Amino acid sequence: MKAIPIMRNTNYKLIAAGCLTMLAAACSVPPLVQRNENKNVPQTFRGSTDSLNTVQTVKWKKFFSDPDLTALIDTALKNNQELNIMIQEITVAKSEVRARKGAYLPFVNAGGGVGIDKMGRYTRLGAVDATTYIEPGTQIPEVLPDYLLAANLSWEVDIWRKLRNARKSAVYGYLATTAGKNFMVTHLISEIANSFYELMALDNQLFILKQNIKIQQDALEVVKIQKKAARVTELAVRRFEAEVLKNQSRIPRIQQSIIETENRINFLVGRFPRPVQRNSWTFIDIEPDSIKAGIPSQLLQNRPDIKQAELELVAAKLDVNVAKKYFYPSLNIIGAIGFEAFNPAYLVSKPESMMYNMGAGFFGPLINRNAIKATYYSANARQIQAAFNYERAILTAYIEVSNQLSNIDNLKKSYEKRSKQVQKLTESIDISSKLFKSARADYMEVLFTQRDALDSKFELIETKRMQLNAKVNMYRALGGGWD
Repeated sequence: MKAIPIMRNTNYKLIAAGCLTMLAAACSVPPLVQRNENKNVPQTFRGSTDSLNTVQTVKWKKFFSDPDLTALIDTALKNNQELNIMIQEITVAKSEVRARKGAYLPFVNAGGGVGIDKMGRYTRLGAVDATTYIEPGTQIPEVLPDYLLAANLSWEVDIWRKLRNARKSAVYGYLATTAGKNFMVTHLISEIANSFYELMALDNQLFILKQNIKIQQDALEVVKIQKKAARVTELAVRRFEAEVLKNQSRIPRIQQSIIETENRINFLVGRFPRPVQRNSWTFIDIEPDSIKAGIPSQLLQNRPDIKQAELELVAAKLDVNVAKKYFYPSLNIIGAIGFEAFNPAYLVSKPESMMYNMGAGFFGPLINRNAIKATYYSANARQIQAAFNYERAILTAYIEVSNQLSNIDNLKKSYEKRSKQVQKLTESIDISSKLFKSARADYMEVLFTQRDALDSKFELIETKRMQLNAKVNMYRALGGGWD
């Protein structure tokens, strides 16, 4: 009689030893080589002494003062298909957060069921049922129905915060998606602005080209008169006619570029092709606003792509932590409560119909943990990728700002020189024409002067467009446009 307690104690010890062995084996996590991100940035941009970033104080509606341009941007922020697709991605990420939050709460479901069961008479259960009476004169039916109304519970107790960290990872993924949307907004605004300025530049080039053709046609008439007077040959007439035809052939190309640029804007705005409203006569007089770059560390707060990369890095670190916890044992609780009977009349009217069960299990991986290891190593590799991606985002942002600072400065110098060049060549057209009429200049000098003047005006407009594009690109590089 005394051997039974001793045997029970021995069994308990064996069970406890087995559990400890399983726990020790399950908790042995393979080592990893991780990478910490480098957040160090230079103190200044090319020696700049600015301490305040322009985009912190100027919003895009004030930065882009042209009413036609701001109207286009407003429409694009509502109708652009790619942006709206990204907004739906945010909704998906938000739903993922909700799903992860529900994972560490108990799952309870309720319902009912009906079935039928017949045991063989010459089986243990069949023989018992054949001789069992529920009440006097009432025997258990040979064909046994089964009616059930019950609620079931299943719950993985989050003892290692595995599920909560998974939810946190989903939250940071959601925030990263929001930052990605902001980054898209910044690019969308800058792309519309650059296309708008390109459209204005094309309008001005078309106008100047038509003006120059008129001047060349007038010069052609003078050359024809000079030929009749035997002061020039037929060669001069042919050269001027060829020059007029060459410039006339450029008109359709510019018109095609205008149509394509308008349609690019229409696509970004999310509408079918239509003329784009603009006032191109003010293009050459637009003065690019001065932009303060601030200090490089401000990019970490203003650039949405850096913010996105940072949030993705935090989420990746949490994913590594979650993958690690799968090596640990998990505690699962299951249970059910309800009513079950072979007769609907007994289902709720008899206390004997009540049923319930409750159980718990503490299980951990012991043999064949390759799937968990693969998930763990993959999560660590993604964390290393996210760290490199974060560093690349910072480096890209710094280089973009540095390039645009230099670009703005050099384009300003170039525009000043080209303005003087256009002025000198415009004056040269009148001088060469007068000298030609007085037979003191060759017709080729007139031709080349007109050609050089046209090219210089085109180059001046192109430089102005590049100036305005540099202003837009600088605003984007500093992280503007999305707030």
